[in-house]
Amino acid sequence: MGRRCRWWWPREGSSSHRRGVPAGTPESVPGPFANPAPMVSSPMDPHGAAPRRWLILPDQLDRDAWRGRMATTAVARAGAVLVESREWLSRRPYHRQRVAMILLNLRAFAEELRADGFDVRLVRTDGSPAEAVRQDVSMHGPLDVLEPAEREVRAELAPIIESGGLRVHPNPHWLTRDSDFAAAKGRDGWRMDAFYRAVRRRTGLLMEDGEPVGGKLSFDVDNRARWDGIPAAPEPPRFARTALRDEVEREVTSAYAAHPGRLDVDALPATHEDVHALWQWGVRACLPHFGPFEDAMSERSRGLFHTRISPALNLGRIAPATLVADACASGAPIQSVEGFVRQVIGWREFVRHVHRATDGFRTLPSGAAPVRPRPGDAGYARWAGRDWVPAASAPPGVDGGAAPSHFGEERTPLPPAYWGATSGLRCLDHAVESVWDEGWSHHITRLMVLGNLATLLDVDARELADWFWVAYMDAWDWVVEPNVLGMATYAAGGVMTTKPYVAGSAYIERMSDHCDACAFTPGGTCPITRLYWAFLARHEPTLRANPRLKLVMGSLRRRSAEDRERDREAFVHVRDVLVRGERLQPAAAARRGR
Repeated sequence: MGRRCRWWWPREGSSSHRRGVPAGTPESVPGPFANPAPMVSSPMDPHGAAPRRWLILPDQLDRDAWRGRMATTAVARAGAVLVESREWLSRRPYHRQRVAMILLNLRAFAEELRADGFDVRLVRTDGSPAEAVRQDVSMHGPLDVLEPAEREVRAELAPIIESGGLRVHPNPHWLTRDSDFAAAKGRDGWRMDAFYRAVRRRTGLLMEDGEPVGGKLSFDVDNRARWDGIPAAPEPPRFARTALRDEVEREVTSAYAAHPGRLDVDALPATHEDVHALWQWGVRACLPHFGPFEDAMSERSRGLFHTRISPALNLGRIAPATLVADACASGAPIQSVEGFVRQVIGWREFVRHVHRATDGFRTLPSGAAPVRPRPGDAGYARWAGRDWVPAASAPPGVDGGAAPSHFGEERTPLPPAYWGATSGLRCLDHAVESVWDEGWSHHITRLMVLGNLATLLDVDARELADWFWVAYMDAWDWVVEPNVLGMATYAAGGVMTTKPYVAGSAYIERMSDHCDACAFTPGGTCPITRLYWAFLARHEPTLRANPRLKLVMGSLRRRSAEDRERDREAFVHVRDVLVRGERLQPAAAARRGR
């Protein structure tokens, strides 16, 4: 397996090996993923080669990278400022696990930097992050910061940047270049497949003599096996109880009591060591079987062979370069290694580029998208029976995000089933249970159950994006909005995908065992297939010219008028029952499906 990564990284034990950005190269990533010229220039510390004081954002917590970056400044002058903001953590009704994950890692990271000999100031405030930064700058002078990944954070900090209080540097956490993304631009939009192929060929990752290892660039078509219990799915690790875990558990239980979701702090990695232990579990226990079963779903295992590393990765706790290098060197089958690598350097990097290029889907080929004026509650008030009240008002620059609507303005509110009301559809109920228990589920439940059903019901795409943002530990605007607005719901049109990701019950039956545990029968009383045909019929004027849908739209045209009416009735019935927060009953669905 080492030959696949021979260019990639000095291996463990060599004098230059590091997990993260090597010391002395704070503005770049080694190897072929080295970034080009900085997007933002900034003045440097006149007394040395590195900036003097860093503002470290809550999703930039890679201890190894900061240890290397800050070591270039004399320890006596090196410093870091971190902000723990109740306003930010309550800006939306975030899952308790998400709040706990952030608090655990912020506080653990601060102690790690102190242990490394650096001066660290952890600011705890009820106000906004921008307010805390502004106060620090007024007292202690300008700060340096890596470019924020989130558009919302960039907008919030923009006035401080413009006034010179923050000096922005390129963020080396990203592995790909703007030129890679340019290669993904086609006539109708950007495409991940073209982006991924360009990155593979430029870097030589999983390539030998110019050809892909294993004979093809993508093993996606081979990675669609249903899991029937063999091999056994591993149980994720749990972490030893510490004083920090006790502290965060008490605080989330009291100060964030109104937040939804089950709190289980011992399931969360907190320290640098925890994160790397979780990742090594993923390499050892999950990666060998990840490829064939990456799209499978099961009642018997929520995670199957997914590594669960995304919450830590998106906090910046571990470098994506480390994940790719370790996966390549793992000895796992090529279809598993390639499938994992594609998730990291393909999809993850691609959606971040799309988000930047569209200004968070505000600027689309079809024109400017409407923007909601304030952060949304994702349907919390309808579910809880009370308004969501954050700890403080959101600062200037923070809004409710873009709300494109490719399929028209008449949208369905997000049903209470997404907040835990029983729908009667086992696939949906199982996915929602997983999310509110853990703050996580794997990518196929997100796309082909939660996203699929919301799209078939014409759910407001912005509200669905907000729901994913509040419900998942690994959710940030740069990843949620492309996945929901751009991919799952097709709300942004063809800017990054060729068609809506919708399917009937046959897909769920083929890829999972949920139907065996459901009161509805696929091909019989289950309404999902009728919802699928009703969706295509409602939006036929928009979809008929899409070449990717030529065959299915032809099948729709051959569908009888009687069937189309039953499809429509099933849609109205399911939508209305779920929006009321009630449970679907097979007998009622059958009457509308006969």
